[in-house]
Amino acid sequence: MFNLAFGIEYDGSNYYGWESQIRIYSIKNILEYAISKIANHKVKIFCAGRTDSGVHAYNQVINFKTISKRKKKSWIRGVNSFLPKDISVIWVQNVLNEFHARYSAISRTYRYIIYNNTIRSSILKNRVNNIFFKLDVEKMNQSSQILIGEHDFSSFRAARCQSYSSFRKIIHINVYRKKKYFIIIDITANAFLYRMVRNIVGALIEIGRGRKSKSWLLYILNIKNRKLSAPTVLAQGLYLLSISYPKHFNIFNQNMNYFFSFL
Repeated sequence: MFNLAFGIEYDGSNYYGWESQIRIYSIKNILEYAISKIANHKVKIFCAGRTDSGVHAYNQVINFKTISKRKKKSWIRGVNSFLPKDISVIWVQNVLNEFHARYSAISRTYRYIIYNNTIRSSILKNRVNNIFFKLDVEKMNQSSQILIGEHDFSSFRAARCQSYSSFRKIIHINVYRKKKYFIIIDITANAFLYRMVRNIVGALIEIGRGRKSKSWLLYILNIKNRKLSAPTVLAQGLYLLSISYPKHFNIFNQNMNYFFSFL
């Protein structure tokens, strides 16, 4: 029996998220079907982060057990031949038997991309969130540092969140502008609550446009009331960027897609 890890890239625009009751629009079900075809037996996959409807992945990590032995190139080419063009296997790796894509992860990093221009982009549709009003990026970044550390993020969890605890630890957060029109928000945490990233970004936008002060984020964090926070931003523009694991698993953040390189 082999334990394999795959790196998965996908455009989530056409799907109802990682898991869905509607099988044809579930990324997980589509992948399990394609992998099972090459493995010649039914497989069950586990992912590092269950992305929501419309959310993309730059480097999602999955693992599954199989009795089939294939070359890495054969796994990649074979599985991709059964996948739609907006989902791809980008790397494959043999891993220790105890490796689990979700439970072995130390942290996850998400990236949110704002296209801050008064003119909308057709080419970047579903890839960025077009915000037409000017945003103060420095103010947004300064305020965001309040969230670093372990906190109760009740004010940033969606109503349908099923997590037992609302405590999460944000390790790193950075808001910066790139090439004039792009605002990048990178957030790394041990784990995330349902729609936590999109709710944080929504609050930062309120601060960036001058509706709220920098200290307002601390108030929202402490009050632990989602109803008093900002609206949830759109899913387009959100990417599962990378997953970190303990060194002994030898999982590297590999990706051969250069989508972000031009930003």
